[in-house]
Amino acid sequence: MDHAPRIRQHFADSAQLKQDAAATLAPLIATAAGMLTECLLADGKILACGNGGSASDAQHFAAEMVGRFERERPELPAIALSTDTSILTAIANDYAFEQVFAKQVRALGARGDVLLAISTSGNSANVIAAIDAAREREMRVVALTGKGGGRIGAMLGAGDAHICVPHDRTARIQEVHLLTIHCLCDAIDTTLLGDEP
Repeated sequence: MDHAPRIRQHFADSAQLKQDAAATLAPLIATAAGMLTECLLADGKILACGNGGSASDAQHFAAEMVGRFERERPELPAIALSTDTSILTAIANDYAFEQVFAKQVRALGARGDVLLAISTSGNSANVIAAIDAAREREMRVVALTGKGGGRIGAMLGAGDAHICVPHDRTARIQEVHLLTIHCLCDAIDTTLLGDEP
């Protein structure tokens, strides 16, 4: 079986979505980057969460902040809430899987911090609970969603940022989420370090 035509179609579909969504998403990503940078400049931190591929995206973002993106700079405080298996399994076992991120947000979050909430459907119960916990801690929210935004899109306020990929296929949404994360990292670095010479 020749998979090459199907693979070429994946590339074409991904590229087309990115081209089509650029005009709509660019100002939203810029707003989100401003929120994140403002948080960091005020000695706040970013907590990131998501499930499955979105958990990987949360970890990817935290790694770029604590390590580096493309340029050397001081470490920036970001924590992926999907990485501590002891915390995750204890909370899931003793309470409910819905609480695995919320309890960490309550423990680690503070006023002025930002929650980066990632859910391709916009309906992940544990991400929704994390947003509720962030509200309790007077944190702002940057949400990455797709499929119309789901319940998360409906619960965000004027002080939050919602980057909703205009697509229904999970793989395509995740591909744009990764590009969005790289754009956020670049915008943060550019604000802190200036344009590259």
